[in-house]
Amino acid sequence: MSQMAVINTYELNEKLEAGEKLELVDVREHDEVAMGMIPGAKHIPMGEIPANLAHFDKDKEYIMICRSGSRSAYVCEFLQAQGYKVRNMTGGMLEWRGKTE
Repeated sequence: MSQMAVINTYELNEKLEAGEKLELVDVREHDEVAMGMIPGAKHIPMGEIPANLAHFDKDKEYIMICRSGSRSAYVCEFLQAQGYKVRNMTGGMLEWRGKTE
């Protein structure tokens, strides 16, 4: 298994504040995202990822987000095995200090 790429909440916030265009995917459940998501993130619950592979582009890198970073790590492993470029946001929304919407 190749090493999983990660990004921490601080690094991600810096990139967003610098205006970088990133592909963010929040894999939490509906009731969790109701409490706030990182602006610009797409919401696809973890269980719906396999049915939504058509929404992913193998030429782009996706940053996966969940509450603590563990569910998003599973999603990263799954997508990486399908040939997608992914990065896990470690610490998840529990450690996120940036803006939410």
